[in-house]
Amino acid sequence: MEPRESWAALAAGGVAGVCVDLILFPLDTVKTRLQSPQGFRKAGGFRGIYAGVPSTAIGSFPNAAAFFITYENVKSMLPHSSTPYLTPATHMVAASLGEVVACLIRVPSEVVKQRAQVSSSSSTLRILSHTLYHEGIQGLYRGYKSTVLRECISVHRCGNWIMLLRTVNEQIPFSLVQFPLWESLKDLWSWKQGHVVDSWQSAVCGAFAGGFAAAVTTPLDVAKTRIMLAKAGSSSASGNVLATLGDVWRTQGLSGLFAGVVPRMAAISLGGFIFLGTYEKTRQLLL
Repeated sequence: MEPRESWAALAAGGVAGVCVDLILFPLDTVKTRLQSPQGFRKAGGFRGIYAGVPSTAIGSFPNAAAFFITYENVKSMLPHSSTPYLTPATHMVAASLGEVVACLIRVPSEVVKQRAQVSSSSSTLRILSHTLYHEGIQGLYRGYKSTVLRECISVHRCGNWIMLLRTVNEQIPFSLVQFPLWESLKDLWSWKQGHVVDSWQSAVCGAFAGGFAAAVTTPLDVAKTRIMLAKAGSSSASGNVLATLGDVWRTQGLSGLFAGVVPRMAAISLGGFIFLGTYEKTRQLLL
C-alpha cells in the first residue's frame, strides 16, 4: 500500500468517525441507558442526552483513523485469492486486526462516555479523574473477554493489557459480521450494474451490514455495557462475559439480553450509511 493511500485511509476514516459519532450520539445514549442495570429512567431517561459527548469528540477521529489505516494495510498485505469464497476471510482478518489497534483508543473513550451517559450530573473530566484515582489506568481499560477470543488466542495475565483484550472482543465479532457483509454486498451490486459502486451505494450496503451485525451482537454489547458500568470490586467488574450474560438471563430473560436492540440497530444502520459512505467519498476525493 502506497503512503498516499495510507494517508487517505487515515484521514477518511477519521472524518467518517467524527461525523457518525457526533450525529448519532443521542441514540447511543438511549441504548446505553436501556442496557444499564439501574434501568432507563434511573440512568437518566431522555435527560442530558449529550452527556459524555466530549469523550466521544476527542476519541472519534484517532479511533476511526487507526481502524481504517490498519484495515486497508492488512488487506493489501494479505495474498489475494482467485477463489471468491476466501475473500471474506481476508476482510475478517483485516477487520479484526483493525479493531485490536483501534481499541487502544476506543476503550478508554467508551468507558468514560458510558459512565457519563448514566451519570449526567457528573462532567466527563470528573468521571475521568474519579476513574483514574480509584481504579488506575486499568479502570479505563475495563471490558470483557468473549469465548471466541479466549478460544482463539492464548491470553495470559500481563498487567493492564488483559483489560484491553476483554473489551476488544465485543468489537471483533461485530466487525467479523459487518465488514465481510459490506464488502460482499458492494461486490454483488458492482457485478449487477457492471461497474464499481458509487459512494452512496456503498453507504446503503453499509447500512444493511451494520444493522444486521448490530442485531446479532446485541447480547455482547449488553454484557460490555454492564461490565463497564459495574462498580469496582463487584462480580461484573471482573470481566467474565459468560457470568454477566448468565446474570442478565436469570434476572431479565431474553428481553434483557437484547435490551436496546432497536436504538442500537437504528443507530448502527444509519451509522453504517454515514460512516462507510463518508469514508468512501472522502477517500475518493483524496486519491
